[in-house]
Amino acid sequence: MAISLQQVHANEILAHARAENPRECCGLIGGREARTQTVYPLRNVAPDPLVAYEVAPEALFAAQRAMRERDEQLLGIYHSHPRAADPTPSITDVRLAYYSSAVYFIVGLGGEQSCLRAFRISEREGRWQSAEYAVVADAQSVKQ
Repeated sequence: MAISLQQVHANEILAHARAENPRECCGLIGGREARTQTVYPLRNVAPDPLVAYEVAPEALFAAQRAMRERDEQLLGIYHSHPRAADPTPSITDVRLAYYSSAVYFIVGLGGEQSCLRAFRISEREGRWQSAEYAVVADAQSVKQ
């Protein structure tokens, strides 16, 4: 099932990646029924944030708790590859992809335009494939 990423959420993710550049950014995406509702930007605490990302366990738990309180599911995990024009999961990304039900979004900042790509990653099988997603109008701008 393809994720519907609201335009405002795509903008938040791209802004977070640009603000953290040259460090990798990271965060979670919560929602319901494959439609995003909330972006949870998190702080990268990796020993070398220029080439890796890691979230402090307490921040990860707090974001997951907020999702539960909002009745959201973990739809996606995002991070950036600041020097990549067309990002794909690294060997480390695959090795550390513990949430197999989540879509992994990677922002590439190395080209003229920022690039947002999505992947399904199987840590157990050590492989990845592109995932479908659609950037959609914000919920607030859609007429009921």
